[in-house]
Amino acid sequence: MKKWLIALAGVLLSFTLVACGSKSVATTDGGKITESAYYSSLKNTSSGKQVLQQMILNKVLDKQYGDKVKDSEVNKDFAKYKKQYGSSFNAVLQQNGMTASGLKNDIKANLLLQEAVKDNIKITDAQLKQQFKSFQPKVTVNQILVSKKSTAEKVISELKDGKSFSSLAKKYSTDSATKKKGGRIAAFDNTNTSLDKNFKAAAFKLDNGEYTKTPVKTQYGYQVIQMVNHPKKGSYKDHESELKDQIVANKLQDSATVHSVVSKVLKKGNVQIQDKDLENVLADYLTSSSKKK
Repeated sequence: MKKWLIALAGVLLSFTLVACGSKSVATTDGGKITESAYYSSLKNTSSGKQVLQQMILNKVLDKQYGDKVKDSEVNKDFAKYKKQYGSSFNAVLQQNGMTASGLKNDIKANLLLQEAVKDNIKITDAQLKQQFKSFQPKVTVNQILVSKKSTAEKVISELKDGKSFSSLAKKYSTDSATKKKGGRIAAFDNTNTSLDKNFKAAAFKLDNGEYTKTPVKTQYGYQVIQMVNHPKKGSYKDHESELKDQIVANKLQDSATVHSVVSKVLKKGNVQIQDKDLENVLADYLTSSSKKK
C-alpha cells in the first residue's frame, strides 16, 4: 500500500494536544487523569513537542500564505487520493489513524509549505535549463498489458497488419481498468512516480500515432504503448511555470532547504512560547529563545 504523500516538515500528526485544565480525560477505580496531568506528561515527550511544532508552523504558514492556497486546490488533491484508493479509501484512512477532514488539513498544510518554499528560494535560469533536460510535457497514451512477451509480440504483429489498438486492447489486455477504454491511461509527465520507469522512457520516445515496435518489459509484465498526444517540448522558456513547480517539488524533498524555509517563516511569525518547559521547542529553527518576556 502506498504511503500518503503528505510531507509536513518531516512531521506526521497522530494526535492533538488538549487544553490545560482540571477536567478529567479518563477515570479509573484508582483515580482520575486530568487534562493538566495529561498535558504535563505529554508535553515532555518528543511526539508532543513535534505536535506543538507543527501546530505553530501551521498557524504562521496560514497567516503568511493562506491567501495563496484555495479550498478548490485542497479539494482537488483530496479527490485524487479518493480516486486512487477507490472503495478502500476509508479503510486506508483508518489504517493511517486519519479522518477525511484531517487529511484535508494536512493537504492544506503541505500546499502552504510549498508556497513558503516557492517564496523563499531563488530559481535561476541555470536551474531551469537543468530541470528542462529531464522535463517532459504531459503525454496521453494507450497501453496493452500482457503477461507473456510472445503475446505482446503477437499484438504488435496484428497492429502492423492494420488492426486497431482499441480492439486489441479489449482482446488481449489484462488491465481490467483500461482495456474497455482502448487502453487509455491518465496523462502523465516526467514527475510521475506511479508508472514503471521503462514504460515512461519508452512512451516519451514516441511521436503522435506511433506505437512501440518491441514489447516493453515492466514490473507488471509486457506492455505495448501507443502515443495519442505528445505535445512539442519547445524551449525551457515555454514551460517556465511548470519547471519552477518541479524545482519547488524537488526542494521540498531536501531537508536542508525545508529547514531553512521553516526557520524564516517562524522568525517572521513572531512566535512566543508561554510555557517555560517548552521555551526551546523551536530551538532547531530559531537562533534565540522565543520565550515571551
